[in-house]
Amino acid sequence: MRLALFQPDIPQNVGACIRLSACFGVDLHVIEPVGFRFDDRAMKRAALDYGPLSHMTRHVDWDAFQRDRPPGRLVLFTTRGAARLDHFVFQPGDTLLFGKETAGAPEHVHAAADARVVIPLRPEARSLNLSVTAGMALWEGLRQTGRLG
Repeated sequence: MRLALFQPDIPQNVGACIRLSACFGVDLHVIEPVGFRFDDRAMKRAALDYGPLSHMTRHVDWDAFQRDRPPGRLVLFTTRGAARLDHFVFQPGDTLLFGKETAGAPEHVHAAADARVVIPLRPEARSLNLSVTAGMALWEGLRQTGRLG
């Protein structure tokens, strides 16, 4: 199981996902372009000293990610998801993909996904923070596949 971020805008979210990657021992894929510089202090502050424990791969664009990603399903987390998180069955080889904070995932990314998952919220709430969603999804995926520490 691995995490992937599609063109993230907010360095703190990438930093938090670096921590998720390190703490749970999963790979993190960042699909560029991103909305910040990777030496951004905010990202470093969010990641703290977890960087060396994380395995992050940067992909120059969507096509490079699609070409280079490991085998397994591409599971997109989106407010337009078809399956609820609490009903979705994960597989060990899944890549959990999260769209851009400001715009979500474009149609070509939706079309490439093998599954689209939503975390149900109150009707008046728009969405959760990207790194919060990634943490919830990753924990559930690892729990279901027996990979929690």
